[in-house]
Amino acid sequence: MEIIDLSLPIDDEAFEVHDLRIDRTLHKEGIEKLNRVIMTRTKEGAEKYADGKRIIHKEDLPDEEFLSLEMVYSSVHSGTHLDYTYHYGSKSEGKPSKTTEQIPLEWCYGSGVKIDLTYKNSEEIVTDKDIIKGLDRIKHELKPFDIVFLYTASDVKFGGPEYFSDYPGIDVSAIDFMLDQGVKIFGVDTMGIDRPYKFMMKDFQETNDPKFLWPAHFHGRKREFIHIERLGNLGVLPDKGFKVICFPVKIRKTGGAWARVVAIVE
Repeated sequence: MEIIDLSLPIDDEAFEVHDLRIDRTLHKEGIEKLNRVIMTRTKEGAEKYADGKRIIHKEDLPDEEFLSLEMVYSSVHSGTHLDYTYHYGSKSEGKPSKTTEQIPLEWCYGSGVKIDLTYKNSEEIVTDKDIIKGLDRIKHELKPFDIVFLYTASDVKFGGPEYFSDYPGIDVSAIDFMLDQGVKIFGVDTMGIDRPYKFMMKDFQETNDPKFLWPAHFHGRKREFIHIERLGNLGVLPDKGFKVICFPVKIRKTGGAWARVVAIVE
């Protein structure tokens, strides 16, 4: 059995469009922070702390080190993550949208299928015809609860601004085709499922037609689905015959949640 990591990190050194910061308290710094947190809970303790007194000294701890601590300030849409219907709008299929802690966990473990779309360029969209073509190539018929990965190789651009501007978008026809076969979750190795911002806005400004604005995301208001963004390493996967695990982190009332997505290849 081989476990293949399909996830990209939450990386404070990578280019991001949303603010992302990780505050790191190192082991030796942690001793001072521990004293500050403990002592400043009361006025008397705060005064003693200000006067230089300490409850715990470095000599009291093994190797003169406390525990490390990292505080992550990030959008839930950084790193590999699942998006659910609340992200798309307040309602889906005429009912209140669901947040990510409501994702059915049974949807998050299933048979995986990879569709090779590396021939698509960043100005194009992936349509139902592309999905059908890819399935025909690997001689596979989608079945309910298959987890479908759309492989574009865009993850190699992660870390730079081109990751956000050069990738093919997903057409609503492709989403509908997968949903019609009983698929609940599909994933992309791009930063999003809609076309890059520069193409969407160009088409919208030239036509004044709102259909060009985030059509794939807004389709989640009509039909319930989950999609995974920012996958990586899809190129090493076989086309089919593997299992996928993509359980989301349980964060209350959010439209997206981080996930460590892996494939299990027997």
